[in-house]
Amino acid sequence: MSKQLILWADDEIDLLKPHIMFLQNKGYELVTVTNGRDALDAMQQHNFDLVILDENMPGISGLEALGKIKISQPNVPVIMITKSEEENLMNQAIGGEIADYLIKPVNPMQILMSIKKNLHAKEIIADTVSGDYRQQFMAISQQIGSAQTIEDWYDTYNTLVRWELTLSNAESDMDEMLRMQKMDANIAFAKFVKRNYERWITSDDHPLRSNEVFKTAVTPLLDEGRKVCFVVIDNFRLDQWRVISPLVSEFFNVDSERLYTSILPTATQYARNAIFSGLMPIDIQKMFPELWVDEDEEEGKNLNEAPLIQTLFDRYRRHYSFSYNKVNDTDTGEHLAQSFSDLSTYDLNVIVLNFVDMLSHSRTESAMMRELANSDVAYRSLTESWFRNGYAIELFRQMAARGYTVVLTTDHGTVRVDNAVKVIGDKNTNTNLRYKLGKNLNYNPKQVYEIKDPRRFGLPSPNVSTAYVFTAGRDFFAYPNNYNYYVSYYTGTFQHGGISMEEMLVPLVTLTPKKQ
Repeated sequence: MSKQLILWADDEIDLLKPHIMFLQNKGYELVTVTNGRDALDAMQQHNFDLVILDENMPGISGLEALGKIKISQPNVPVIMITKSEEENLMNQAIGGEIADYLIKPVNPMQILMSIKKNLHAKEIIADTVSGDYRQQFMAISQQIGSAQTIEDWYDTYNTLVRWELTLSNAESDMDEMLRMQKMDANIAFAKFVKRNYERWITSDDHPLRSNEVFKTAVTPLLDEGRKVCFVVIDNFRLDQWRVISPLVSEFFNVDSERLYTSILPTATQYARNAIFSGLMPIDIQKMFPELWVDEDEEEGKNLNEAPLIQTLFDRYRRHYSFSYNKVNDTDTGEHLAQSFSDLSTYDLNVIVLNFVDMLSHSRTESAMMRELANSDVAYRSLTESWFRNGYAIELFRQMAARGYTVVLTTDHGTVRVDNAVKVIGDKNTNTNLRYKLGKNLNYNPKQVYEIKDPRRFGLPSPNVSTAYVFTAGRDFFAYPNNYNYYVSYYTGTFQHGGISMEEMLVPLVTLTPKKQ
């Protein structure tokens, strides 16, 4: 590997020979000049990795040379050395013109540390993070193996997501090891769900479920007299919340942040309708048959959400006014942000943002989106870009400016699948790749989670013999008669409806606006 080349311009360069020798002994190659003109000439002759500039030099000053260097070679980091701590230099450093600045007199170790910060930060961070993860690997494995309660799994999932983000940000080579550990965790989590899910539905001993979110997180705030926005980002995972939370924190304080457990199937028709109605799906079907849409019906499965919210208020004898706003595209989102003041008369504004869900579906259907969202890292990045550069951040800015408390959550998450599981069903079997329901399903029971008595699990049963089956981890259903097509087309896509930490353990956040 070639030595990294550094240009050092200082009119007292002869006095800095000990510093130069120190850096050379550390493996750097240096070119030295005594004035700004020679520095610019040297920049034309060599490809420097970094430049050190004295601020006060005869002729072309360090600041003048800096401006010319940034025009010709904007990506070369420049360390400015100055005799005084001037605010202008600090502002330029913050603004990115200067990579760092040091106050004279400087010692060799100061120079070395600044060089390392600017030339080797990624490698140092990656090595440090990788080492930290190696040390924590066994502890995380023990945490997975000893998880006995849903709270244990919340903690485990939080730990895995934290490391996932840390390793990806550090560009560490430990990503594959973490991916395997996460797969192991999902296998253990699926076993945990299979052992406990029936009890969660049939007894009072259960985690916070979809049908309890509204009465737990939204209604108490309304009862306190607060103005509330309930924002549901469809198909939203904990890791995606983590990448947008710094953007949200510009306007809001995070009052509380927790995970709750989505019901099965982890799909809009079931989980989101349960949120808005405060009921399990079977109870929606029984009490409000006109608002429930069966799997085999052509009607959209989430068209009755506003009426379901009204039924919830009616049951709890709450007379709050509310608006319901679903955003499926940029034009609708921008219009909602621009006209947000029109919603100020309502006690509650419900806002459903469908971008992330559409992203996961387009990732399946579009070859271009397959390239753009070819990993969980890319999937998070697209979510962050959408939030930062689109209507979403303006919506949150408007909510904060008008003093709204925001409850932010989702109906379910999504998981990237890569292992096909065979299933056979008749023509009326639903199309979801993570769960199937029907009366003539054929499958390997060892590969799925079976619900043969749907009503006991809070699910509608279109026929007496209807069963639900769910895949877990990174599995997806494929039909034998088209097996190779399914495997090639759907491997690597993001799906939901089944059992995984990503789909079932989802964020529930309460935000209060910062004082303006």
